[in-house]
Amino acid sequence: MRLPLLLLLASLNAAAQNQSQGKSQAQVPQVRIGVVAPLSGASAHMGKDIENGARMAIDDLNATGPQIGGRNVQFVLQVEDDAADPKQGTAVAQKLVDAEVAGVVGHLNSGTSVPASRIYAAAGIAQITPAATTPLYTRQGFQTAFRLVANDNKIGEVLGRYAVHTLKARRIAVIDDRTAFGQGLADAFLKGVRAQGTAADAVSRQYTNDRATDFNAILTQIKARQPDLIFFGGMDAVAGPMLKQMKSLGMNLRFLSGDGICSERLPQLAGDALADNQLTCAVAGGVTGNYDAGYRAFVDRYQQRFKLPLQTYAPYAYDAVMLLAKSMQAAGTAVPKQYLPELAKIKYQGVTGAIGFDRYGDLANPAVTLYTYRGGRKTRIDILH
Repeated sequence: MRLPLLLLLASLNAAAQNQSQGKSQAQVPQVRIGVVAPLSGASAHMGKDIENGARMAIDDLNATGPQIGGRNVQFVLQVEDDAADPKQGTAVAQKLVDAEVAGVVGHLNSGTSVPASRIYAAAGIAQITPAATTPLYTRQGFQTAFRLVANDNKIGEVLGRYAVHTLKARRIAVIDDRTAFGQGLADAFLKGVRAQGTAADAVSRQYTNDRATDFNAILTQIKARQPDLIFFGGMDAVAGPMLKQMKSLGMNLRFLSGDGICSERLPQLAGDALADNQLTCAVAGGVTGNYDAGYRAFVDRYQQRFKLPLQTYAPYAYDAVMLLAKSMQAAGTAVPKQYLPELAKIKYQGVTGAIGFDRYGDLANPAVTLYTYRGGRKTRIDILH
């Protein structure tokens, strides 16, 4: 009977050790970071990109045995879907405030980021958007709002200059989807065109919405004005069908837009209507020189982990999580109102380049990357400041 007794004692000892370890792990404080993006609807692939980038950062942080104020901590994500809808965006923002998250990465869309930012500001919680470009977001006077990409004013300036001096456009048609992002980008682009002091200007200004699929009426009106370029303010889910209908109408025009259409999914949405070098899109960010190798390594790691092409925003979401964590560690606390000063003055070498904020919470020296599509693949053209 001695052997069974020894086995029983060993079993009881192992159970006690496991219980002790479980209790110890449970006592490690959790630092909860909220991530908000559209995980349903037409922009779900962009939202998932943000979530995936944030998850990579959380895993990398936890692998280092992170500490804040001399105590071991565990970083965790609370992911919410705003469906690119302002009402749902404010609802999930309040949910994150009620959950007492230490910081927020999001939202994707300008139309959700701005109303949600008021809720985070009232609670004193830091918000870093990896994607929203409307200047209004950081011009509301909130000390809690930060952005990791160039805003529409910068993108409009770059695209306006590119349209006039590189593409030699003179007769420009402009379409926007009436969202805060689409309309704001189109207005900024026209301002950028007119700032060039040439005869280039809009010969047609048309409007659609972010769920439209039929553009024949507005495209027919545009065709009659004989433009040499179409600028679109909106997302890839609308741009793809629009390009198809342009082709069916024999409109072999240059197509210019912002980062909303600059995705790996666009060739699938546009099919054979996306001709080589026909389209130029601008992503509000970009790295050169020493940062390029790190960025490419991140892309490779992302694709190996998720078995998906990186769309656009995952690296910015990754850096956003890292910025929150580094600010907490510098302040020795995860209490937002106490670490916010560290975030405002941070100088950080991220996947997306050197990061520092101006007095508004915008990047101090934002870049804009131009892409085209060749053989159905997104191809970088240039990085401009």
